[in-house]
Amino acid sequence: MAARQPFTDTDTADEAVRATCDDATTCKRFATSKGYWKDPYVQYFVRSVGERKAPEINRGYYARVRGVNHLLDAFVRKTECDCQIINLGAGLDTTFWRLKDENLMPRKYFEVDFPTVVARKIHNIKTKPPLSKPLIETHSTDSLLLDAHSLDSDRYCIIGGDLRDISSLDDKLKKFQLNPELPTLLLSECVLVYMNPTQSSNLVHWAAETFHTAMFINYEQVNMTDRFGQVMVENLQRRHCNLAGVETCRSLDSQRERFLKTGWEHADALDMMTVYSVLPQDDVARIERLEFLDEKELLQQLLQHYSICWATKDKIKLGLSQLAF
Repeated sequence: MAARQPFTDTDTADEAVRATCDDATTCKRFATSKGYWKDPYVQYFVRSVGERKAPEINRGYYARVRGVNHLLDAFVRKTECDCQIINLGAGLDTTFWRLKDENLMPRKYFEVDFPTVVARKIHNIKTKPPLSKPLIETHSTDSLLLDAHSLDSDRYCIIGGDLRDISSLDDKLKKFQLNPELPTLLLSECVLVYMNPTQSSNLVHWAAETFHTAMFINYEQVNMTDRFGQVMVENLQRRHCNLAGVETCRSLDSQRERFLKTGWEHADALDMMTVYSVLPQDDVARIERLEFLDEKELLQQLLQHYSICWATKDKIKLGLSQLAF
């Protein structure tokens, strides 16, 4: 019998990163149950609403979801849906189903995550008709390609893999009909920060090399060198969650630089406090009435320590550099 591989620090760290996927989904489930935004699909990944989340957490997730969707939807509209999306470290995200409902579906939507996360998501899709039906409706043949760690249909594909292993990632995506000639949107939310700066640069560089017309949206921590940032790092370390890429989260400039140094033509970044202030203010006023927020300063501090950075390259001159807030 083969000897079992020793359990390493890397395994512990990866397991802690996988657990953040559940955190994000339970937070989104709670916020949607309070009416911050609509997501009829998140309930199929997290059954119970769970314990109460603080109002500043709910508003933070609201800003994240609205901010990312603003750029993502703008890209899909700019390409008139003639594009593909790759959600890197997608977790239990429901964007594919939202885009289908809103008639904003790209030619194909790819998701990549750790194999154990993907296996769970595939199980949910298989056993929940509201998740599986949209896949079947957009598929041309009777059978979907399905195994333990991948599911492939005409318009949706989910793959188990490690984003730190670029050649394997590239092979898997191409096996499932990734098209380097199509305008491509890549999305990562609190993913690059768990990779060391070399690994995340390699991933971002691979994207710039592979696609001639593309946009990369990255949501994660910023301004991490001050006391508030240090406390965030310490809290995660207590859960064995090491922010291996925190060095790139020093500032908005360091976030932009990662892209500009790896082959992207244009990059911009805003902290989430700024994004929150430029979202449609009638909707912001609506969600601010949902719950009383005692500590406005805490919300401000929290939002100042997260950012959206987006980078573009635009060989076919779609005008991607104009996409902004």
